[in-house]
Amino acid sequence: MNFLAQIKLRKELPEDSYLLSLAPVRYLMEGHVLSFDRPVTFFVGENGTGKSTLLEAIAVSCGFNAEGGTRNFRFSTNDTHSVLGEYLTPARRSYPKDGFFLRAESFYNVATNIDQMDAEFSFGPRLIDSYGGVSLHRQSHGESFLALVQNRFRGNGLYLLDEPEAALSPSKLLVLLAEMHRLVEAGSQFVIATHSPILMAYPGAQLYEMSSVRPVAYQETEHYQLTRQFLNHPEQMLHYLLEE
Repeated sequence: MNFLAQIKLRKELPEDSYLLSLAPVRYLMEGHVLSFDRPVTFFVGENGTGKSTLLEAIAVSCGFNAEGGTRNFRFSTNDTHSVLGEYLTPARRSYPKDGFFLRAESFYNVATNIDQMDAEFSFGPRLIDSYGGVSLHRQSHGESFLALVQNRFRGNGLYLLDEPEAALSPSKLLVLLAEMHRLVEAGSQFVIATHSPILMAYPGAQLYEMSSVRPVAYQETEHYQLTRQFLNHPEQMLHYLLEE
């Protein structure tokens, strides 16, 4: 099920906003809407095209904490998020029963906040029990991330992931693909900003190329083409890069 159907701007940004240098922001400023027609949507493109900024803004507009977590997380360690979320209006088909916003760069802060809340006196169960029972700080980055997906993501949810490949080896990315499919089968929706051609290969996914804000086929992405070219001809590519 798709909970998030579209996003659009509800008001124009100031003319001097740095956000206007980003293609997806200009696209929305022109009156376009960005639609989510499939259970899995990827934002792809070069660094600096606005993938993470847009995903963060979508998360904030949907009620998530800007630094990550569920809608119940309200901690703040470094107020660096953009104001774009305040200008977006999400169109929903329905409301999810679960949800999580993962930011690779601030996942450490989420893990810390969980430990801090569990350290406070409570008559209820420990929060970490919903994440596998072991402090996320006592696991590697990749282990803690998979523990989050395998234990905390319950299905029938909206999951926003910003560059999850930063934590995972290629084999663990394949595990993530399998977990995503399990959750999609359980009625979930994913919106993911990524550079990983492994993740982008999810069957039937919707891919938006962010430098031009257009739908793109998997095989047409620069990520796929460069990775394939390198793996097929590593010596030739390295000779070109290092010696020419």
